[in-house]
Amino acid sequence: MQRRNVIRTGAAAAATATLGLGTSSTSAAAGQKRAHARELRVHTVLFDAVEEQDFAGPVEVLGILADADKRRIRQSFVTADGPRTVRTSSGMHTDVRDPWAPEDADVLLVPGGGYGRGSGVDDEIARGVLPRALARAERPGLIMGGICTGVMVLSAAKITRGRPCTTHFAARDDLAKQGGKLTYGRVVDDGDLITCGGVTSGLDLALWLAERLYGPASALRAEMVLEYERRGTVWRAKN
Repeated sequence: MQRRNVIRTGAAAAATATLGLGTSSTSAAAGQKRAHARELRVHTVLFDAVEEQDFAGPVEVLGILADADKRRIRQSFVTADGPRTVRTSSGMHTDVRDPWAPEDADVLLVPGGGYGRGSGVDDEIARGVLPRALARAERPGLIMGGICTGVMVLSAAKITRGRPCTTHFAARDDLAKQGGKLTYGRVVDDGDLITCGGVTSGLDLALWLAERLYGPASALRAEMVLEYERRGTVWRAKN
């Protein structure tokens, strides 16, 4: 059974109607008005020793929006070094075929990869290639998302300086010392910078992004397919 298609079954359709998520509902119509009129381009940054759950959660949520909710979303894996094979934290190998092209992205997601000496995140920060690439990528119209300790890579790029943000509890003190305005939400939305806490909170970041871009009906539909209920607080900067 493909989870992304389960929403089309009778039981799921009935649940959708019960929750008022059908296309004829007022909330769905409002969500449509907020939806992206064109294709949403999402680039997920990978690097050696990246944490699988950090990037798999958002990829799954956005895939559900594309498949079950019929949203126009194109996802790509990228590395700052260009196409290559990445070894994840569990030793699996992932082929990255798309070029580094943040100018072609609407959303750029940076997952974590441990924290501390010998971790993937620390190695990337020490190497310097990814932080420099992220600093150059920053521009109006691009949403940057930091997941777990991926926020510390954004911090190394000076993107979190003076801005509300959060990260995995093990790195929070360092985030604040490096100039981030530590904010205690599971997801912290500061407009074109969205950050979240550790590991599974990547799901919550992606679901919040779904709600922000496409409305609550789309986010709830993705929750139903995943059988996952969002946790914690979303802190959002005042417009």
